[in-house]
Amino acid sequence: MLVSGASGSIGSELCKQILKFNPKALVALDQDEAVNPTSVMGATKRLAEKVVVELNKKNHTQFAAVRFGNVLGSRGSVIPIFREQIIKGGPVEVTHPDIKRYFMVTSEAVLLILQAGAMAKGGEVFVLDMGEPVKIVDLAKEMIRLSGFEPDTDIPIMFTGLRRGEKLYEELLTAEEGLDSTCHKKISKARLNLRNGELPENLVKLKGLCEGGKNEEIISLMRDMIPTYNPAR
Repeated sequence: MLVSGASGSIGSELCKQILKFNPKALVALDQDEAVNPTSVMGATKRLAEKVVVELNKKNHTQFAAVRFGNVLGSRGSVIPIFREQIIKGGPVEVTHPDIKRYFMVTSEAVLLILQAGAMAKGGEVFVLDMGEPVKIVDLAKEMIRLSGFEPDTDIPIMFTGLRRGEKLYEELLTAEEGLDSTCHKKISKARLNLRNGELPENLVKLKGLCEGGKNEEIISLMRDMIPTYNPAR
């Protein structure tokens, strides 16, 4: 069973409901934003990894996660956004001239996720080989050229500034983590250092704070739960 987009306390509740059906394995689709997060989304992804490891200790279901970057053309990808902006004549909007991201085509991502799920023994966070990161401005220029136009001549590129919590580049590992190889050359296993501690109790607290809309207290609790979380101000 694959679960995508479930994170933090919501992911924990979702997993508990899934366990009622006693699946053999559950693979959570993770993202590189979980590494040294600077946004709430990234922090919840890191919490999802903690949930996967914690639940794997207590159930017959094998829990694992797969950490990877962007999938070309998927929902939220810059590809359809750039395409629409080019059709309108521009400008094509890029947040920063130096921003980089990892990319993978959909077919490869699906195959590697399924392979990682088949390899899972329980409690792992797998890391996919994403190749070299790509500068977003170079991607924008190439899309403009492929559409038959010249960048900054026919279609302007406009830099809009980094959004709150947005990184210049994404990381696939924390400084404390290492990688262990697997039987698949494009799939590695992160050497985790997840200090789960009072995770179940903190997730209950986090759920209550979310229901109460107490934003500052949510940030404070997540910082306690995730030492590498450095929220952008």
